[in-house]
Amino acid sequence: MDIQDQINAGIRRIRGRYNCDHFIAYFQPATNTYAPVDRLRHVYADALDHPQIVALAIGTRPDCVSDEVLQLLGEIAGRTHLSVEYGMQSMHDRSLEWLNCGRRQDAFVDAIERSRGRGFGVCAHVILGVPGETHQDMMSTARELARLGVDAVKIHNLYAVRNTPLAEQVAGGEVTLMERDEYLRTLVDFLELLPPRVVVERTSGNAPPDSLVAPAWCLDKPGVVAALESELEHRDTWQGRRSAG
Repeated sequence: MDIQDQINAGIRRIRGRYNCDHFIAYFQPATNTYAPVDRLRHVYADALDHPQIVALAIGTRPDCVSDEVLQLLGEIAGRTHLSVEYGMQSMHDRSLEWLNCGRRQDAFVDAIERSRGRGFGVCAHVILGVPGETHQDMMSTARELARLGVDAVKIHNLYAVRNTPLAEQVAGGEVTLMERDEYLRTLVDFLELLPPRVVVERTSGNAPPDSLVAPAWCLDKPGVVAALESELEHRDTWQGRRSAG
């Protein structure tokens, strides 16, 4: 199945839920800049050639964007709206090691710096609740995002799926995942430190029910959003309230 066939299949699925005719092509799973530049150019252009695609979002690792790839992304940004999503997860190297990311924080900083001025937006993915991180550690990540000037952020709670080392650690009591109330309090503190201009594209994560081990609360997305709004109202606070910029 080629790119346009995949897009058509996705559009058919989406139209069953939403009344819309124009879409963002989201290159989401895995690392979507890990290929020769000529191959990437062909794939991205093929998506943009679809008459109902009006923008691109490309997810990747910060250590998988060569200067040649960034040049290509800049060219695409001159043609359409483009958001590039980098997995930050945490600013702390010990957390990245625990998550088995295979890189250090300096790779993320380098990718952000080399992405500046190329015409595309940058979105960072962050995980709250990594074992070993204190509340202050997570707030330091929020301050680092503000310092680096990212355009958007997707915030995830740590969750466990079947057949993974984390699932075994949760089952054995080695790792305790955040309960919803603790996560929401941490999330609101995190949001207070993000500048108001930063677009928050996601406030929690989840896996398909048949593969999720824990926490069960993250399956109730509407409930999480409602509880977040309630916590913001209860504390009379907002995104950027404690931001320096």
